[in-house]
Amino acid sequence: MITRASSFLILLFSLAFVNVSEAQVIDQVVAVVGKNIILQSDIENQYVQYRLQRGISGSASSIRCRILEDLLFQKLMLNQAELDSITVTPEQVEQEMERRLKYFISELGSQEKLEQYYNKTINEIKNELRVLVKDQMLVEQVQNGIMAKVIITPSEVKQYFRSIPKDSIPMINTEFEVAQVVKMPPIDIDEKLRVKERLHGFRQRILNGERFSTMAVLYSEDPGSARKGGELGFYGRGELYPEFEAVAFKLKDGEVSEIVETEAGFHIIQLIERRGDYVNVRHLLLTPKVSPESLMKARAELDSVARLIRAGELSFEQAVEKFSDQPAKLSSGLILNLYTGGTKFEASQLDPQVSFLVEKMSVGELSDPVPMKTEDGKDAFRLLKVTSKTEPHQANLKEDYNRIQDWALQQKKQKAIELWIRNKSKNAFVSIISEYRDCPFEFDWKSLHKTNSDQAN
Repeated sequence: MITRASSFLILLFSLAFVNVSEAQVIDQVVAVVGKNIILQSDIENQYVQYRLQRGISGSASSIRCRILEDLLFQKLMLNQAELDSITVTPEQVEQEMERRLKYFISELGSQEKLEQYYNKTINEIKNELRVLVKDQMLVEQVQNGIMAKVIITPSEVKQYFRSIPKDSIPMINTEFEVAQVVKMPPIDIDEKLRVKERLHGFRQRILNGERFSTMAVLYSEDPGSARKGGELGFYGRGELYPEFEAVAFKLKDGEVSEIVETEAGFHIIQLIERRGDYVNVRHLLLTPKVSPESLMKARAELDSVARLIRAGELSFEQAVEKFSDQPAKLSSGLILNLYTGGTKFEASQLDPQVSFLVEKMSVGELSDPVPMKTEDGKDAFRLLKVTSKTEPHQANLKEDYNRIQDWALQQKKQKAIELWIRNKSKNAFVSIISEYRDCPFEFDWKSLHKTNSDQAN
């Protein structure tokens, strides 16, 4: 159920804006759960995009049945959210909606392409997405409440692993743990002054009547927002750089800030709209560049550090503590896997340049200084060391306990969701039209209210 639930949420909220006019659907109520209805168009919207995904199999009727059951799960949880008086604020919905729009736009390349793809204006898309996002946030709160108390014990982990047929135990690919010493060359004062002077000129042009959005498109070095005229969308407190946020929340509508310095560079900011503790702003970013001389100096410094490590005069951990410019000092320089939250990587999860290097390195081996880009796009150099490397193998409790524990916990959470659905569906009003009564549902929705089964027509 967790897999099914997460799949319908991903499908529903990443692909919810299909124009189904070509399908010529005559809309009707297909099912009712409590006070919530499911329309034929809800199913068709998802079906069209479902078919476009690779690796999707099944007949048209079986896919529509699967989509309907996913929607039944959702509506049942929405019904529970109403009963439990669970709410989300308009500001929370707006923020999440803007986050999703940013993702859609980045995937398609521009707002114009988004509008063209869905054959709708950005405001029409927002109006549809706003309702969908609110429903999803309520569903997530219900799901999180169900799963919050689910824990797994060591004995349950072992029991789960023993229950897997030997020929079905998954293979684990080669995994690496990689540590680094990072040297980030400083920005020259003259370069900072040059950038600030240029940004001051842009600000004066805006104050003299030129459009902020046009200037952002032409000159901003934030690629994500530049193509949208510098617009960031709604953000709440604690989600932006502190220096940026402190200024953004003090601006009046349309006001343009003085120059603001953050880790990303130098900004000017214009307030578009404020809603409570959320602001939507435009910004124009210029980022000072590291000089070639500073980069070569950083490389030379790391060369010296590498010689000390190889000569045994300095341990790698000491080098991290004394010379690394990144916060991974606290974990002996280990790189964090953003996919898993741990420190182990499959080759495909590593930066391609890092993957190319470490696949050829032995455990304990140290690289020469290699160029890198930091998370905020700055140039730097680093030394890499492979601290562990596993060979491909079948999962086992000794080497893969944490992974198996996660599998067992997910299965237990899935069962908790299933049990919740079985219990709640007994008391909820559920009505499905006759055309869908023969669906091979995972749950016996059809028997819940036989005497009312035609009321959704």
